[in-house]
Amino acid sequence: MERQLWCQLIEILAQLRVVRKPRCKFSDAEVVRVYFWAVLHDRPIYWACCQENWPIYERRHALPSPSTMTRRLRLDTVKILIARIEELVLRSAAEPPLVVAVDGKPLVISRHSKDRQSGYGQAAGGKAKGYKLHTVRGSDGSILAWRIAPMNRDERVMARRLLRTVSAKRYVVADSHYDDKALYAICEQRGLQLVAPRKLPGAGLGHRPQSKSRLFCIELLENPQPNFGEALLHDRRAIEGYFGNLTSFGGGLVCLPPWVRTYKRVRAWVQAKLILRGLRQAWHTETCIA
Repeated sequence: MERQLWCQLIEILAQLRVVRKPRCKFSDAEVVRVYFWAVLHDRPIYWACCQENWPIYERRHALPSPSTMTRRLRLDTVKILIARIEELVLRSAAEPPLVVAVDGKPLVISRHSKDRQSGYGQAAGGKAKGYKLHTVRGSDGSILAWRIAPMNRDERVMARRLLRTVSAKRYVVADSHYDDKALYAICEQRGLQLVAPRKLPGAGLGHRPQSKSRLFCIELLENPQPNFGEALLHDRRAIEGYFGNLTSFGGGLVCLPPWVRTYKRVRAWVQAKLILRGLRQAWHTETCIA
């Protein structure tokens, strides 16, 4: 599988046709190539800068030094190139799907880590320290938006920021944790319909006024025949399967290794892992069609 993912990535870099800048020994494409080789094998950057860690047929290429990699990865041109790869792999070429799901995945690190940009918050099974990946995933498998935040950042706050970038006329499905008045207001302003079950179905509405979108959601899920609402919530489970598949292959986002700390490094690492997951999905789709 690693071989197939690597070949797909090389093909995409060749399609983008990155031109080497004057007085630069290595192009942005070569820097990205070395970085993805490290991420694909869950190794630090200095490991990918050693010729003996590459296959024999790849050793004819000169490799940048670790200091060169660190410096070049900070440049905007390299970040833009990786963003272009992300756009090709993760975004859907067709019209965005009618149903999107929003959820978060904890990225746990050691409690003894001195990373001051991480947070201590709720994770699977209790409290943990680290970061959290927040995504808006379409029913077709595309990733419409994603962000990295400390573990203690509220998922509902991150959902408001993410949904501001999603086009209108979409159903947004989520679990009961996202049943939030402010989130319904944001979705209503954007022309979105949030579908999130209440923590206590069948309970009263209280004395405070409710938004039209929340009342519609309650009617959709708690009427005598909630077939359409249940079908929407069934689509929400796909994002949990996506998070599971994100960790279930060689090169997947199993955890944050010890050398990936602070926000910028975590974001770049997760971005590369999402791209590799998108390449894997595209490869499986082409294989099934063939």
